[in-house]
This record gives sequence, structure tokens and C-alpha cells, in this order.
Amino acid sequence: MSAILLDGSIVHYEVLGRGRPIIFLHGWVGSWRYWISSMQVASTLFRAYAVDLWGYGETTHEAGRYSLEDQTVLLELFLEEMGIGKVALVGHGLGGLVALAFTAKKPQSVDRVMAINCPLTLDAVNSRLQTAPPADLVDWLSNHSPESASALSDASKADPQAIATSINSFQSDNLFQRVSGTNVPCLFVHGQNDPAISMPPLEQIFSLPHNMHQVILEESGHFPMIDESARFHRLLTDFLALDSGASPQELQLKEEWKRRVR
Repeated sequence: MSAILLDGSIVHYEVLGRGRPIIFLHGWVGSWRYWISSMQVASTLFRAYAVDLWGYGETTHEAGRYSLEDQTVLLELFLEEMGIGKVALVGHGLGGLVALAFTAKKPQSVDRVMAINCPLTLDAVNSRLQTAPPADLVDWLSNHSPESASALSDASKADPQAIATSINSFQSDNLFQRVSGTNVPCLFVHGQNDPAISMPPLEQIFSLPHNMHQVILEESGHFPMIDESARFHRLLTDFLALDSGASPQELQLKEEWKRRVR
């Protein structure tokens, strides 16, 4: 287990591989642990980090640090402390919001972003996510496979207040517009069967600017990296293989990633 002190508190992370840096950020249910397979895939070309946010896993549980802004500051401090320059960010749910908020704040520090099952507005978040205990959320959102049980085994360590506070502090605040104005390549990935996070409306999907693209994984729920791991990791690999600054809309050149809307 690796850990550093940020602003006087312990932050747990894991790292794998060598090369350009990539940071994996978990969502409201779980911890760094469900990124293990993704880290292994990315580590062939990247130095892959996965971080536990405030209130999750082995990172400090301290109620005053649970807002979306505080979680974004954690990422900023982590990058500074580790001496990491321009970085690729992969975030799921809460982690996706942190990645987007950091990109809006410091676009020059971000090479590309993949945001998975990430709400773009507060009304996209199912209220059950704020109120149910972590164990109930796992039962609700996982596919109940042995792989899922192992990947989400840290979910019970989450402080329920960390979940509720980060959602309560999330206001759209024109976050989507601020990120789209940065020209940082952003890929939005949604599991079609996710009961916790609603997909954006069709008009938003079809009006994405050039630096953004969306892929829908039809057989996935809240955890595409678990539900359709092979397909998700092909998508991750293809996205990371794009030239720096290239639009993720270039993924449409591959038949598998063409936009599908029913």
C-alpha cells in the first residue's frame, strides 16, 4: 500500500507501470480497487495511478473535506506532490466530476479525459445514491459476479457522508460548458442500464463540440469496467492511443465505437 500526506492528511494510492501518467478516479461506490484491471491494461504504455478520494478506502475520513471542490483539490495536490505534469484522467461517477472540474480549472495540465457514467446535471443523479448505505448501493448497482464482489470489496469503507456531501455540493455550475471551452479531448462513456445516473438527453449528445464524444455500452450498468470489461478496455486502449489533442470523435472511424442511439 502506498500513501502520502496531503494537507496533513493521509491519501492512499496505488501505482503500476512506466511511461506517461494516467490517473484513475473512483466513483461514489467503491475505491481504487475496481480499477485494478484497467490499470493493468493501461500500464503497458502508461504509469497508472489510482487514488482513494477523501472518505473512501484507506484515505482519511474527515467530513470537512467531502465537497466536490475539496475532492478536486485532492487531485491537484496529489499531482503537485508526485511531480506529475500533463496527465490523462479517467474518472467514474464522482471521479468523473473531479476530472472535469480539474480540467476546467487547469486545462493546460490535462491531456485527455474519459468520464464514465458521470452526471452532467444534478437531476441526472438518482436520489437513492445519496440515502442508501454503501452495502445497499453495492447490492443495487453491481452485477453480483465474483469479479464484482472482489472489485467492490472496499465499498463498505466509504463514509456515507462523503457520498451525500459530494452530491449535495454538485451544482452544474456550467461545468460542461466550461470544459467544452477548453478544447481538452473528452470522451463520455455511459452504461445504458445504469439505474443511478441518467444518460444526457439526445439533443445534448448530438450537439457535442468537436473535442467531445459519447459512447454508449449497451450491456453495461453502473460499472462498465466490470460489466463489459473486455469491451470497456478496448475502448480505453483506443482512446489512449489517439494522438495528443486529437478529437475522440475520431473513434467513430472504428465501427464498434460509432454513435448508437435507439
